[in-house]
Amino acid sequence: MATPKPRQPVVRSFNLNRWFAIVGLISIATISALAGWALSRFVSDEMLKQEGELTQQFVQTLVSTERSLQSYFAFGEAEDSLELELAMSHISRMQDMLRANVYNVDERVIWSSDRQLEGHTFGPNDELEEALAGHLVVHTDVHHKHGGKTEHRNLEKRADLFVEIYVPVRDPGSGEVVGAIEFYKNPQPLFHALQRMRYYIALGAALAGGFLYLALAGLVRRADGLMRAQERRLIDTETLAVIGEMSSAVAHGIRNPLASIRSSAEVIQVADLAVAREAGADIVSESDRLEAWVRELLSFSRPLEDEPEPVQVAPLIERCIEDFGRDLEKRRIDCRVDSVDGLPEVRGDALLLGQVLHSLVSNAVEAINRDGCLTLRAAGNRGSGEVMLAIGDTGPGMNPEQLSLVGKPFYTTKARGLGVGLSQVRRIVERYGGRIEIDSEPGRGTEVRLYLLAA
Repeated sequence: MATPKPRQPVVRSFNLNRWFAIVGLISIATISALAGWALSRFVSDEMLKQEGELTQQFVQTLVSTERSLQSYFAFGEAEDSLELELAMSHISRMQDMLRANVYNVDERVIWSSDRQLEGHTFGPNDELEEALAGHLVVHTDVHHKHGGKTEHRNLEKRADLFVEIYVPVRDPGSGEVVGAIEFYKNPQPLFHALQRMRYYIALGAALAGGFLYLALAGLVRRADGLMRAQERRLIDTETLAVIGEMSSAVAHGIRNPLASIRSSAEVIQVADLAVAREAGADIVSESDRLEAWVRELLSFSRPLEDEPEPVQVAPLIERCIEDFGRDLEKRRIDCRVDSVDGLPEVRGDALLLGQVLHSLVSNAVEAINRDGCLTLRAAGNRGSGEVMLAIGDTGPGMNPEQLSLVGKPFYTTKARGLGVGLSQVRRIVERYGGRIEIDSEPGRGTEVRLYLLAA
């Protein structure tokens, strides 16, 4: 059963402007949003931490100056209760204060602006434990909704949003933490400042992202225009190169038949009738050969079909040997054909593959010149799905330097060659997914192997 034909890859044009409009917009918008969010969060954290540090400085100053607070934290009672109440009133009357809870080292509320909380412990409370360890704790989430903790009860009647601050209280003499004060504050000016700050940061990020997008869009648009212009110039250059190669190929193909026709015509002018008839037959043969080559060479310029057609190899070999039969006979070149019966069809175009075979045989014949052997071998490889077609000659061969350059356009080892035949062979074979290998040694001839994909 024949293997299915692999589909030819579809080459689609890349619209740089369209892709940048989508990918660039999404990328820049995402980066701008993340940068704005990170900057807003950082500034909010710093402003709230500053609020907490100011509160901590106030508390530590008050504890250092009020002896009643020192004894209250140390012993749980104060010598002068009036002085203690006055000191606590300074705490409860701080600006934007909602509630203040004073804790001892046992995490028990020993005083609160809400007297219902005194004597209670609320746990677990990681923030309080951190404060008792000597760290200032500030909730940076200003949109924290109350009601999650027991000590937050009744705060909803006073404010929707608040900042929770835990301030460690240190003994002025030893510096040890003797308690902590929990503040619930509703700093409206700070909240309004944060809202304005977020607004301006978002606006700045949007303007910066928009400016960057427009600037890059202009550059991308100009780059796309330059690439399209260069692509058009490249296509024009390739078109001219193809025309030049086609012209060279036609000249390369018809040179030898024209030389043979001229020689035969000169013989007719001076020869007897029998020789003239033989020369006339040569003229007819070479003219037919010339007409077929021109037709096949010109077919190279037509576009390839999307789906290559299955091509039988054996008829191509037979036709090629028939076309070169008279030339081989005149040059006394022995032709040997080793072809396996039942070769699978190959993917390609019959006219182009025929031109490939004609070009390789023509090179081999010119390399042998006279009194040599031309070998054509064909074999199928089911494992790789390829058909191998080899053309060998007993010519002078090539050295490694020549072998490395052979096949490149306009490079030739012939005195009167144009260097386009083998480059055409390579291009045609590779168009249909095949490959070409060349083995050659000085004095041992050359063998060109084509590996064509089976249909």
